Amino acid sequence: MVRRGSGVRVPSSALSRGAPPSEKLRGVRRFVAPFDRWQRRHAVGGFAVVVVKKFSEDRASNLGALVAFYAFFSLFPLLLAFSSILGFVLDDNPGLRDDVLDTAVAQIPVIGQQVADEVDPLTGSGVALVVGHVGALWATLGVTLALGHAFAEIWDVPRLNQPSGVMARVRGLLVFAVLAVTLIAATVVAGLAAGGGVDAAGQRMAAEVISLGANAVAFLAVFALLTPRPWAVRDLLPGVAFAAVGGLALQALGGWYVDRTIADASATYGTFALVIGLLSWFWLGSQMLLLAAEVNVVRRWRLWPRSLTGELELADRVVLRRAAGATVADRRERIVVDFDEHADPAVGPD
Repeated sequence: MVRRGSGVRVPSSALSRGAPPSEKLRGVRRFVAPFDRWQRRHAVGGFAVVVVKKFSEDRASNLGALVAFYAFFSLFPLLLAFSSILGFVLDDNPGLRDDVLDTAVAQIPVIGQQVADEVDPLTGSGVALVVGHVGALWATLGVTLALGHAFAEIWDVPRLNQPSGVMARVRGLLVFAVLAVTLIAATVVAGLAAGGGVDAAGQRMAAEVISLGANAVAFLAVFALLTPRPWAVRDLLPGVAFAAVGGLALQALGGWYVDRTIADASATYGTFALVIGLLSWFWLGSQMLLLAAEVNVVRRWRLWPRSLTGELELADRVVLRRAAGATVADRRERIVVDFDEHADPAVGPD
């Protein structure tokens, strides 16, 4: 049970974010009991089960869909702003500028080949350029705001402790700045490797290592700047490793999709395939990123093993208490959680 400061008692099961209990749960409990016993005894299996379970309880799939939506509409303004700013920063080195742009669009395998020659910087008067850049950057911040909100939900951050709109946007700009610097650095290192007399196989291996390192730096920046505190850097590293490897896999999947679906498609079908493929790629990427965040949370608060049959393990109690604490919206509000040890978890509250 949960007691709020107003004296109203709320069933703690209402805070679990899952479906309400029913009579059918008794049959489900008997069916999953052997697997439940196994995953409680094995740390690796129990950890993986809890990550998936918490992902479901947080409705992270819905949060990921929102992130993918904003990522889709942020992509082209971001490329426009990036190419324009890059033109100013590397005006005296057009070769590096073109290499960085090529590397940037190559990170988007579904449409990278189609937009490689279409990304042109903004031009015009000084006022028009400033307005255009500000508008493009503002449009791109939707994806960072959605990610920050998703991370706050996953980490059970109380509403009153979540970053304000201004600070959330500043953090989003910092994320894009780190991504830009990382992309430039990766391009320079790749160029040095290619010019070092390395054979084709060595260049491919170097490219994979550089991509993995760039992904790790980029995802560390995303987690560090968009995850509300408290946390330490070591708390973010497991998710960063998971996301860095997953990012390489997604890029390979995008290349496979282009080769198998779009390369020989007609103009009309190819257009639809591009849109569907890009949305699907963003959706998979957002799901992977939020799953990596769940890995960090489960490890940070040691939320495993958990029961799949209705009993209350220590980790189950921690999850329920944290879920209740995340609803605090006023500093004067107090929420206390206790549990009815004799209640049947297969029977819903009155």
